Amino acid sequence: MSRTPKHPPIVAELGRPETPEETADRKAASSAAYRSSQTFRALIAALIATVGVVLIIVLLVPRGDFTGTNGVDLASAAKNTQTAMNRPVLLPVLPSNWRVNKAQLVDGKPAVWDITAAPESADARGYAHIAQAFDADANWALTPLKGTAPKGTVSIGGRTWDQYTMTNPDASGNITDALGAQVGKDYILVYGALGKAQTAELVAKISPQIDQLEGGR
Repeated sequence: MSRTPKHPPIVAELGRPETPEETADRKAASSAAYRSSQTFRALIAALIATVGVVLIIVLLVPRGDFTGTNGVDLASAAKNTQTAMNRPVLLPVLPSNWRVNKAQLVDGKPAVWDITAAPESADARGYAHIAQAFDADANWALTPLKGTAPKGTVSIGGRTWDQYTMTNPDASGNITDALGAQVGKDYILVYGALGKAQTAELVAKISPQIDQLEGGR
């Protein structure tokens, strides 16, 4: 009994059997697609592994604690400034609920030891600069206070302070109030956006250190 010859299957897209060349091309394309999918999966796996390693490093590497209030070592900065200026500098003891944002020696004529601080309680607002302008007087205050002159004086901690009130805070860098006093050859200016009462409270708080500064000359 003779067998019926087996014909190649008809490919629907072609309407006829594939040629040997078309079969080879189809298999090559299928292999390339498979390899591409495997490469993509390997890339995703590598990315996941990398992220995992980075996360482990972040979690395991120890971190040092900040030194000083909010990471600013006020005492160290004051010591460096004192060495640079070869004279005593103000080292205020701030209220416990205050943070120091910056403490630096600002070059200029005059040079200024400038501390920026702010209350950090939930209901507190504002900030303050505590500035010691070396070999300066009240005329220097016109610069940070945008030309505002003192309007009267007030006695705090046994010292007479020039009292400044900014009538247009928007034009004075958001500064609302300031108190300044001559301490030896330097001018101390406490200014910012605390309001008159809280500025006076801050000055009263740091008055003992201002007395020490004056006595250390």
